[in-house]
Amino acid sequence: MSFRPDRAPLSGRIVLVTGAHGGLGSAASKACAQAGATVVLLGRKVRQLEKLHDAIAAIAKAPVLYPLDLEGASPDDFAELAARIDDAYGRLDGILHCAADFRGLTPIEHTEPSAFARAMHVNVTAPAWLTQACLPVLRKSNDASVVFVVDDLERVSSAYWGAYGLAQHARVGLVSMLHAELANSPIRVAGLQPGPMRTGLRAKAFVDDMDRDARDPAFAAQACVELLSPMGVAFNGEIANGATGELE
Repeated sequence: MSFRPDRAPLSGRIVLVTGAHGGLGSAASKACAQAGATVVLLGRKVRQLEKLHDAIAAIAKAPVLYPLDLEGASPDDFAELAARIDDAYGRLDGILHCAADFRGLTPIEHTEPSAFARAMHVNVTAPAWLTQACLPVLRKSNDASVVFVVDDLERVSSAYWGAYGLAQHARVGLVSMLHAELANSPIRVAGLQPGPMRTGLRAKAFVDDMDRDARDPAFAAQACVELLSPMGVAFNGEIANGATGELE
């Protein structure tokens, strides 16, 4: 999808996308760039980030690469990220949290403690630290938006979803908590439940013939753009349902 410059909903905005080389992260990064944003691509796989950079540069303003592995990142690493964005742009207008860790359906009884800790850290602790570090830079925007991509809580509350399932509940709680704390600031906070998508992460739980309802991640990319744009004000503090391709 392309926009006229005078109608691009993210025109002039600086948007950070985590897990940018993943299924939804990649589609959303492209959509945000086409909507006029300068996109900061954060991810741990440098070669995939470089390929995404080139793909975006061919259709919109070239994005910025920021290789970082959330699993090993410390609060100091996130503080440095925020400082670099501040130095380069003087503000941050949005964060889209797409990064996720899920290694497959496993009984908690048989889950390695390190795998459990990794999933909780990448899915909850790291995005919380990153958001915390970026709040001062987000406050410099007249209209900033933080969006957490979340899974279907009813589905991931069932057996074998382990730390990933628990983390999804925590992400939803984080949306509510941050919304309440930032109510008198220019920062909006929302969640997006995009519905079933054909991604590498989902393939670890479902085989193709059991997952015919899953859509291309590009189907949910426009919902990400809307939540990051001024239109997202209608979903401030809420978990928006993007399963139909339109926010509900």
